[in-house]
Amino acid sequence: MNLTDRVVVITGGAGGIGSALARRFAAEGAAAVVVADLDADAARTVADGVGPVAHAAALDVTDEEQVRALVADTERRYGRIDLFCANAGVTTSGGVEVDDAGWDRAWRVNVLSHVYAARAVLPAMLARGGGYLLHTCSAAGVLTAVGDAAYTTTKHAAVGFAEWLSVTYRDQGLRVSALCPQGVDTPMLAEGLAAGHLGARVIAASGAVLSPDQVADSVVTGLAEERFLILPHPEVAAYALRRAEDPDGWQAGLRKLVRRLRA
Repeated sequence: MNLTDRVVVITGGAGGIGSALARRFAAEGAAAVVVADLDADAARTVADGVGPVAHAAALDVTDEEQVRALVADTERRYGRIDLFCANAGVTTSGGVEVDDAGWDRAWRVNVLSHVYAARAVLPAMLARGGGYLLHTCSAAGVLTAVGDAAYTTTKHAAVGFAEWLSVTYRDQGLRVSALCPQGVDTPMLAEGLAAGHLGARVIAASGAVLSPDQVADSVVTGLAEERFLILPHPEVAAYALRRAEDPDGWQAGLRKLVRRLRA
């Protein structure tokens, strides 16, 4: 994936990783960058900062009709979508005690929004014989987000769905990448640390906290190489390997870290 002259849509584009992607894709020569977010005003602010190639759109990713409408509008404006970044995500900061509404929201934002996007963009991409999906899945999708059961569960599902898409459609020209960063300096992590949330503290103790721009750098490289797993934190690959080879040892080590942080 060479980003020059590409038409890109980014959900959750008004801040954090999403806004960094918008800026970087524009710098790489994208023909159009659609910044979509539930916060329409923030999306417009990001788009204005990116420049004339950017267009802001209000979007609730849990509403499939809104996703379809965004895709249709983008295709009318620019003729096609080359890269769709399903980047929106939410946490719950809780375990099994989180109520059904919290679990449902995590499922709809972290998983079903990816399904809605794929349903909307696949027909045209497959008809053209090419297209790219980037799903922000988090290191939690290949490891575990301590302190957040719903986030862990739904991010694993997001990685699984991305893998299914890649296996099913790659021979028809579709490329899929799952972006799985660990600690990123976004409001999501900052608010968790400020609240003393255990999961945020585990993330901060497990490796470097990258800037959103550093994550965007990794994304550009990963897209160019068409890697399925894009890991801005290389240690995540080592953690995942250890988890697969010795799940009992991996869990014991994680529990030890949790005990230390709770002490």
